[in-house]
Formats: sequence, C-alpha cells, structure tokens
Amino acid sequence: MSDFQTISDEAMAALRSVDTPTICNVIERFGVRPATAGYTDARIRACYPKLPPMVGYALTSTFSAAEPPREGINYAGIRPQMAALAAMPKPAVLVYQDLDDPPVAANLGEVMCTAYKTFGAVGLITSGAARDLSEIERLEFPVFASGTICSHGYPCIRSINVPVRVGGLTVYAGDLIHGDRNGVTVIPTDIAEEVARACGAYYQAEAILLDYLRGNTAPSLDEFSQKLDASKAAIKAVGPGR
Repeated sequence: MSDFQTISDEAMAALRSVDTPTICNVIERFGVRPATAGYTDARIRACYPKLPPMVGYALTSTFSAAEPPREGINYAGIRPQMAALAAMPKPAVLVYQDLDDPPVAANLGEVMCTAYKTFGAVGLITSGAARDLSEIERLEFPVFASGTICSHGYPCIRSINVPVRVGGLTVYAGDLIHGDRNGVTVIPTDIAEEVARACGAYYQAEAILLDYLRGNTAPSLDEFSQKLDASKAAIKAVGPGR
C-alpha cells in the first residue's frame, strides 16, 4: 500500500475545505478527462448531507450478502480488509462494490463504521445499502449509498484493493476521493496539488458575477452580460500553471 501516490497535508486540508462541485469544475480546467467522467451518478447519495466534505485515499472492496460464506461466519474478509486499512496512507475512504444485483442486505453498519473510523477512515461509499443510520450519524462518519436495508444478510468481503464500479464511477485502490452532499468524484493525484491551489481562484472568478447579483437591487441586462463575460474569462484563466 506504500506505493500509493499521496499529496501534501496542506493540499489535503485545502481540498477538504472545498465543495465537490467546485472540485469537478476545477478538474475540467485541466482537460484530463471528459466533462461527463470521473464522478458518481444519481444512484449514489449522501446519507448525511449536512456533514462537511470528505477527502481521502480509496481502499476498494467487493461485497456480497446473498449466500452464506464458505468460512461459515458473518463478515468474512473483514480481518484482511482491516489489515489493509491499517497499512495504507491516511486519510482513507472505503469504497464498496456490491456484487448482488439488486443488493439484498446492508454493506455496513455501526460496528464496521466505528472500526473503520478508529483505524483512520474518513468515509465510506458503496453501490449497495447502508443501515444503523442514527448510530453512524453520531459518529459523524460520511456514508454514501444507493439506499438503506435493515438487515445484513450473509456479509462477505470478496476482494480487496481491486478496481470497483460504484454509481457509474470506476475506482482504483489509492485513488483520491472527494465527496459531499452533492456526490463523489475522483481527483487525479498527479494534478491534485494544482487543483487544491486553483480552487480559490475559481471561487473568485465565480464571485465576479455572484457578487453583482447578490448586491444589486436594480440589475440591468447589460451589466449582467458584462459581469458574466468577466467571470467566464477569469474561469478560463484557472488551470495548469496558475
């Protein structure tokens, strides 16, 4: 796990202070992927939309709860997963692909999320379902899921640190994940430091138009057009090498 590409603590803190839509907007300025790629679709929703943004490195896992595991115990695979979590760079984000279609049971609950947080995770994303929502809310542990299911079925972690597919997004072990109430995106680690620095400039560019709209009780279409053009020009200047 030590070969994960990591970023500085300063960049991590800066990214944590920015909402996910702004992260997506800034990444677009670098032209590293299509504007319709790199983020989860509407199937994945924040269970706790009032929590602040999370950012961390992905620990990926596949999960199934439809059949009893061969080991004959619940939560098969949790020990090697926890070992991988303990060994990887922090902060970490658990990313689950539920192999059952449709999901038959919850992928997570209070006990698992408490363990993950204790060992350095700052959130969890799953294509499956969550449960124990009130208990996890008290942990202030961000969870993103496709829904809720009240039982755990036959929980089994099938594989760890493999590519997974969650809400239309492919996530690889070690990917830098950012998420808030708006959704989840992957930040390419090779531009993450620049993205972190560029977010402030993007906010300022948007403020050219927003400040005019918010502070004007008698706006004119001409002034609106001027501010819009100025904002677009400033946004265009945000990006590589700034």
